[in-house]
Amino acid sequence: MKNQIILNLPVQDLARSKAFFAALGFTFSDRFSGENAVFMNIVGDTIQAMLTTEPFFESLIGKPVAQAKQANEVVICLSCDSREEVDTLIAKAVAAGGRTPHPPEDHGFMYDQGFEDLDGHLWNLVWVAEEA
Repeated sequence: MKNQIILNLPVQDLARSKAFFAALGFTFSDRFSGENAVFMNIVGDTIQAMLTTEPFFESLIGKPVAQAKQANEVVICLSCDSREEVDTLIAKAVAAGGRTPHPPEDHGFMYDQGFEDLDGHLWNLVWVAEEA
């Protein structure tokens, strides 16, 4: 098995979350998918996520699921190829029901903005100039 990053994210409504991320352009695989989870490709087959129903996620960890709309433990940061890609993905996230917790930050050599998905997980999109 090659090196991969697979995030596991609990969601309240699996079908709704799948539709949200599909609207952002993420693709899905039947691999490991079922009634309690869906396997999402974020960056090819290198970075992926398992979106799991909260009860199933809880059965995996043996403790209560943190509610990301109330408190966050992690921010998922993805790099983009351009400022325009950051803006396009943010617009898609908002159109699909997400929200932006802060305005874009433009540092000249770096541009970023984040969105909160339907379950409150925070995603940050960043473009960094090659010369930085």
